[in-house]
Amino acid sequence: MPWSATKRALIAVVVLGCLVGAGASYYIHRLRRPMPGPSVGIAPDILSQLPADAPGLAYIDVAALRKLQGSPLAAVLGLANPNPAEDRDYADFVRNTGFDYTRDLDKVGIAFWPASYLAPSREADANRIVAIADGRFDEQKIKAYALRTGRVTMRGAQSVYEVPGNPPVAVEFFSATRIILASGKGAANLLGNSNSTPRDPAMQARITRVAAAPIFAVARTDNLPASAYANFRNSPQLGQIARSIQSLTLAGQPAGEIFFIVLEGECDSTTNAVEIATFLDGFRVLGSMALMDPRTRGQMTKEQAVFLTSVLREVKVTHDRRFVRLMLDVTPAMLAPVTPRPPRTD
Repeated sequence: MPWSATKRALIAVVVLGCLVGAGASYYIHRLRRPMPGPSVGIAPDILSQLPADAPGLAYIDVAALRKLQGSPLAAVLGLANPNPAEDRDYADFVRNTGFDYTRDLDKVGIAFWPASYLAPSREADANRIVAIADGRFDEQKIKAYALRTGRVTMRGAQSVYEVPGNPPVAVEFFSATRIILASGKGAANLLGNSNSTPRDPAMQARITRVAAAPIFAVARTDNLPASAYANFRNSPQLGQIARSIQSLTLAGQPAGEIFFIVLEGECDSTTNAVEIATFLDGFRVLGSMALMDPRTRGQMTKEQAVFLTSVLREVKVTHDRRFVRLMLDVTPAMLAPVTPRPPRTD
């Protein structure tokens, strides 16, 4: 199968994890109360099947978000039904597999190893992804589709479908309602390492902290390679406080037509948390001033300029002990299309 044709479906498992793709990379909290709060809950069982050593995890309750159908947020979150005339590859994929993620995907848990999180000695592990998805899958159709260009191998008593590509992908069926996918070097081997070791207690605590939200992601940042801080080479003070960030936690929850989002950074000290909050608030003000410059706005579309202006105006920066938070309410007005610029005639 031309695996590129499945990008929308498979990347949905991953891209939905990045979900606030409109540039709002924050962590959501419904009532804007200091954490812990209403988001605290029991971690979804799907996460217990993911590799415990992954530095990053994400979870999306797609079934809960499907209630947004008809809202401008549905398109932003990738949940709007695609137009077959505009996305023929995806339409072909749905026709051949019987799977449409906007209709059939219910929940997904994702483990990831970003290249920037790993030391050079672990380059072979970089950009790996393991995702476990719950939904409705036509096993026979999907297997036949995978075997167009892929092959089936056995891992113990389980059949694994390996599809070549960049990156290669491996798929295994747990049941008609749960599958596991892996991408990256040695993708098939990743399927057998789901929960071989206990998860780090600190990581588990961060997950529990936001587990009641329908969308969340947690990433460790306490052991990044030196290359991750290369951009701070000329700013030693900023580099120092950046190194103080131990983890980043993102969570999200819709409420009507508003999408509440928050990004929380956990620092190694209250002092560093205050410094980071001060820097971010100053950056917000400077960013707003920069967007007033016609030269800056000329480098982006009107839609982008309107959205970024709204984000910088509405985002709130707070700190609480060792935690720094960026909080934002995304509204339909922020996402409303702007009248396109008329074509130039000169």
